Amino acid sequence: FTGDITQRGYEKKRFKLIRALVGAKQSPHAGFPLVLVPSLCLCLADVHTEAVQAVLARHVERKMAVPMPSKRRSLVVQTSMDAYTPPDSSSGSEEEAGPGDDTSSMEHWMSRPSQLGPAHLGSTSSSSSSTQSGGSGNAGRLADSLAHTHISHLAHAHLGHPHLGQSHHLSQSHHGETFLLLRFSVKEGRSCSSAGVPVSSRVSAKIQQLVNTLKQPRRPPLREFFVDDFDELLEVQQPDPNQPRPEGAEMMPVRGEALGVVTNWPPSLEAALQRWGTISPKAPCLTSLDTAGKPLYVLTYGKLWSRSMKLAYNILHKLGSKQEPMVRPGDRVALVFPNNDPVAFMVAFYGCLLAEVVPVPIEVPLSRKDAGSQQIGFLLGSCGVTVALTSDACHKGLPKSATGEIPQFKGWPKLLWFVTESKHLSKPPRDWFPHIKDANNDTAYIEYKTCKDGSVLGVTVTRIALLTHCQALTQSCSYTEAETIVDVLDFKKDVGLWHGILTSVMNMMHVISVPYSLMKVNPLSWIQKVCQYKAKVACVKSRDMHWALVAHKDQKDINLSSLRMLLVADGSNPWSISSCDAFLNVFQTKGLRAEVICPCASSPEALTVAIRSSQPPGRGVLSMQGLSYGVVRVDTEERLSVLTVQDVGTVTPGGLVCVVKPEGVPQLCQTDEIGELCVCSVSTGMSYYGLTGMTKNTFEVYPVSSSGGLISEYAFIRTGLLGFIGPGGLAFITGKMDGLIMVSGRRHNADDIVATALAVEPMKFVYRAQTDSGPPCCLISTRSFVSVTHSGSETFRCMACCGVACCGVACCGVACCGVAWRVVACCGVACCGVFLFLSEILQWRAQTTPDHVLYTLLSSRGAVSNSLTCLQLHKRAERVAALLMERGGLQEGDHVALVYPPGIDLIAAFYGCLYAGCVPITVRPPHPQNISTTLPTVKMIVEVSHSSCVMTTAVICKLLRSKEAMATVDIRNWPPVLDTDDLPKKKPPALYKPTNPDGLAYLDFSVSTTGMLAGVQMSHNAVGAFCRSVKLQCELYPSREVAICLDPYCGLGFVLWCLCSVYSGHQSILIPPVELESNPALWLLAVSQLRVRDTFCSYSVMELCTKGLGLQTEALKARGLDLSRVRACVVVAEERPRMALTHSFSKLFKDLGLHPRSVSTAFGCRVNLAICLQGTSGPDPTTVYVDMRALRHDRVRLVERGSPHSLPLMESGKILPGVRIIIANPETKGPLGDSHLGEIWVHSAHNGSGYYSGYGEEVLQSDHFNSRLSFGDTQTVWARTGYLGFLRRTELTDANGERHDALFVVGALEEAMELRGMRYHPIDIETSVIRAHKSIMECAVFTWTNLLVVVVELEGSEQEALDLVPMVTKAVLEEHYLIVGVVVVTDIGVIPINSRGEKQRMHLRDGFLQDQLDPIYVAYNM
Repeated sequence: FTGDITQRGYEKKRFKLIRALVGAKQSPHAGFPLVLVPSLCLCLADVHTEAVQAVLARHVERKMAVPMPSKRRSLVVQTSMDAYTPPDSSSGSEEEAGPGDDTSSMEHWMSRPSQLGPAHLGSTSSSSSSTQSGGSGNAGRLADSLAHTHISHLAHAHLGHPHLGQSHHLSQSHHGETFLLLRFSVKEGRSCSSAGVPVSSRVSAKIQQLVNTLKQPRRPPLREFFVDDFDELLEVQQPDPNQPRPEGAEMMPVRGEALGVVTNWPPSLEAALQRWGTISPKAPCLTSLDTAGKPLYVLTYGKLWSRSMKLAYNILHKLGSKQEPMVRPGDRVALVFPNNDPVAFMVAFYGCLLAEVVPVPIEVPLSRKDAGSQQIGFLLGSCGVTVALTSDACHKGLPKSATGEIPQFKGWPKLLWFVTESKHLSKPPRDWFPHIKDANNDTAYIEYKTCKDGSVLGVTVTRIALLTHCQALTQSCSYTEAETIVDVLDFKKDVGLWHGILTSVMNMMHVISVPYSLMKVNPLSWIQKVCQYKAKVACVKSRDMHWALVAHKDQKDINLSSLRMLLVADGSNPWSISSCDAFLNVFQTKGLRAEVICPCASSPEALTVAIRSSQPPGRGVLSMQGLSYGVVRVDTEERLSVLTVQDVGTVTPGGLVCVVKPEGVPQLCQTDEIGELCVCSVSTGMSYYGLTGMTKNTFEVYPVSSSGGLISEYAFIRTGLLGFIGPGGLAFITGKMDGLIMVSGRRHNADDIVATALAVEPMKFVYRAQTDSGPPCCLISTRSFVSVTHSGSETFRCMACCGVACCGVACCGVACCGVAWRVVACCGVACCGVFLFLSEILQWRAQTTPDHVLYTLLSSRGAVSNSLTCLQLHKRAERVAALLMERGGLQEGDHVALVYPPGIDLIAAFYGCLYAGCVPITVRPPHPQNISTTLPTVKMIVEVSHSSCVMTTAVICKLLRSKEAMATVDIRNWPPVLDTDDLPKKKPPALYKPTNPDGLAYLDFSVSTTGMLAGVQMSHNAVGAFCRSVKLQCELYPSREVAICLDPYCGLGFVLWCLCSVYSGHQSILIPPVELESNPALWLLAVSQLRVRDTFCSYSVMELCTKGLGLQTEALKARGLDLSRVRACVVVAEERPRMALTHSFSKLFKDLGLHPRSVSTAFGCRVNLAICLQGTSGPDPTTVYVDMRALRHDRVRLVERGSPHSLPLMESGKILPGVRIIIANPETKGPLGDSHLGEIWVHSAHNGSGYYSGYGEEVLQSDHFNSRLSFGDTQTVWARTGYLGFLRRTELTDANGERHDALFVVGALEEAMELRGMRYHPIDIETSVIRAHKSIMECAVFTWTNLLVVVVELEGSEQEALDLVPMVTKAVLEEHYLIVGVVVVTDIGVIPINSRGEKQRMHLRDGFLQDQLDPIYVAYNM
């Protein structure tokens, strides 16, 4: 508005606009224009702004169909306070019928929040911030904006056309005259919805500015000057027309059965303890176990009563002085007890109840700077805790200062540590007794809860809620007196606390507490205790059931018929159904009944929500697409995109449950709609301690029906559980609010994704490092494919079908099926004939070349410490076979664990097992300096492999029987341990001759980079084909010498160490990698002195040489180190080639004669131990540069070197003979084209046969070894590697003249991170971080709750830790456009690395989540 801004100018402008409005938007009844009564409307200047304000009020109150986003707004633009502004009492609207309606309208607005309930507050939004425009010009846009609204105008009093709206009479006094206001409706051709909402969703910020100016022409608000005049229009994303919508009726709240009234129920939990402590003092209450599974202490009810009363007296009277006691009734006290001491915790908990103080159970702090304990400390500070109760053993284990005192932990308040053992307490006077009252609304205890952002909240539980909850659990679980319950759960919180500490005392039950340390050593311990004590109830998690499955042995003494309830604490997780089904399938023959398995749903706020007791189990097969839209759609199990969920029973007694929409107003969902479960019950939490606002949003929710009325006058509590109520009132849980992920307007849940991944791709995994929600998985987008086949695949297929071992064939050219291929074996020895088994080849070599040296073992000084000829290995293997048959009493097919250090003994034991017909499993021995953490892994492999005996050396036998080992693992529970240092001198009666080439030769157990331990079955056929491929690729023959510096326990390292020399006849020079720690130059000196042309190592060995010998090249050159004869230096790994490390190694030792082209890599995985291996006659490894941005979208776009965002990738080695590779979509299983990144699938004769499962092949099926394409070549059986990569046909040629196909490995599918809808590979981000600062020695990244976590190892002073954070975040943001959520700066050596030099990121993630990293500095960017 420019020009005349006086009152008269404003009135003129308004008249023109209204006239333009009426003239521009002519309706079918435009012949009835706005008529102004002359006697009343002589001048528009006499009319105030009420008419326009009425228009504005109506426009504001009407909400658009979809919210209108604005591109840019000032900080001072209009806020949502407009939504809280009551209607203007002076404006006319279509609801007004007279002068009295203004007051009623105001009252209606003011009473609206109270009618809806407290949950409605804060959910109101304003629609007055629309900024979309339509039309041109201020007047035209105003007309367009107001064309859909009912406008109040001055009209002639006697105008009564039937098409005009109904008249509303409003008396107004202005300049002593009375005006008659007539409602006039302007209509146009554009359609409106039935509610009066316009279809068009384009409103301009210009219109809003104009309307606001019309409101207040003289004094415009300051915020108007900040509205962008050039604000662009944003198209509002319309909803998907195919989106499924709920079709059911509105759900009705479901009520649990009535809470029964039992006459003998105690009035409080303390009264129950007093009753049992005086009536049945010798009745057992709690039995704690040691790590060997033996009873450590039996706490009776009499002891519990007396010790609790003694502790209560000391808390009230011995802390502080009589005048100023430190603890008074109602104060909060921390309980700090380890997970293996339930007795001390139980005494402390009930001592606090008797003293009427509030216990706050927490975890034991690991260190002063523990990040998790800092959040706990914040909770303790907010609760005003000044005293911490702990046990004597825990007190001694806490960190101490130099003076021996416990320091103040970071973030914690100052605490007085009070030991609760009886020897430290004073006896109470005989006349002193605790005051036991009936349950009331006082706080009983505070249970901590960790949120997904790492913060810790304290949930308060009152004494009446505590008692009522125990009564509800007693009724649901039908608990009776003197029953025995086996509890594996954490007794400090959640289900373990409710059942094992509280409800058990109320019913005088006997609890067998199984510590987690015992479960790690003996996963079957809880089942053994059920059998031993004839327990009626067991409280476990699906993790414990899974561990029992993988460690299960066919023991005749297992009988689970006494169990009437197997309570699954995490049964609400969708993925728990697989563990329940598998457990039932295995142990049903042991007396376990289907109705015994009882999953339950619970949360810290609502306690127990639902529990399955006597009703039959139910399950539903739901469509994942429907779940992503929050709709329940039943599907069939044949579909891949389904989620099978099991019910968690009915609502707990006395509870009322409803399902409300997870966002916005807590409105009831429809019966086929997913929502958040809310509970109304006495037996729930009361509040978040000290957090009134969060308490109001969670504990004071008033659900409303679709009509807007409250369903109950009592408040409900949000459980944080997502699900629905099924038929029969059964509750089904599909996920948690904390796990919600919004992607493209659809809601996905982390638990749903995990459950779907396990259902679609079930892995026969043996052990997983993670113990929470399950294995990590990623969302995979769909791509299109083309298959690519290795050019030499038909060559090896013809050769493999002949079954010839080719152990001594002269150099010749053979034509088979019209395809030429070469066999290089220039030894001049006649062909050995048809040998299908390695044991036969060794016997043949012992007869033909008995004195030929196969193995040479070097010591740390480079001297030969041991060697084996063909005959010596054969005779030693015979003696091992005799030992197994005589002392071990083993039969054909029995499994034998070989626990040996890298050396000759391991090889002899392996072939001795083959001679005896046994299946060997190589196991890394425990480390003497770290036996407590390495020995359980050995025990786990021995158990899950079903080993009938263990063979090892005398030194390791002594180590296994040491006190340190016995404290960790009881060797008496192991199978027989045989010492092979003292072998019998006689031969076995006969050597075993295998008959089935597809029979099991050995089991290959390995740990992946994701922390998963699994055994792969290798058949005799696969072993022979594997050795043939390596022999052809590397041109191995008896006159060759190969130096091997690898760990010989799994993968290609084991094959090269133990198998290839026997098959090809070459001499293997064995260099244990552990010897390089004391002599880093050992490997290179051996290669130089023995004139070795081919050598194999790992990345850890190469990195050790690069770092340890970087400044010693001149000294090594003076010692005569010469690497000019090296033809092939192959790095064995299961990851993308590390170009930086290989180039640094080549450059560093170039002056010592090492040729850069000789350094190459190999690639293998679980399903195929060697897919690529750079041969002697192959072309140089190819390097390409790809666009990193396209790679994030699974696209491969080649660019020039040095281009922006270019990523160099090196070929992973030449594809082995007989190996066919395609790139397939991991989701659709179709072939991919060259421009797509996909999963590497392999077809080969030396593929593994499958994962070894300890409890039957039918339980966990996997298509990792036998997948087929969904289209194209659907007959070929492929193995899925789990790695992403692509193939490229190069211009280079092989030795036979064929063009060379290069395979480029990008990264593991399991480790890829889905961030911002794109796929990121950890190694790329880690490379950028390492380059950010010279003090960063190593880096590892992973995701945590959709946040990117970067862990860096700092070399330097701790003062530099703070400087690294901005550099790390800047590097990641600039190169990858990602915001780092958490930066963790640690000391060197924190990032775990396996024997192959690969980072164990999932182990690191577990340590981060469990606060075990002991970081120097942690920066959170939440």
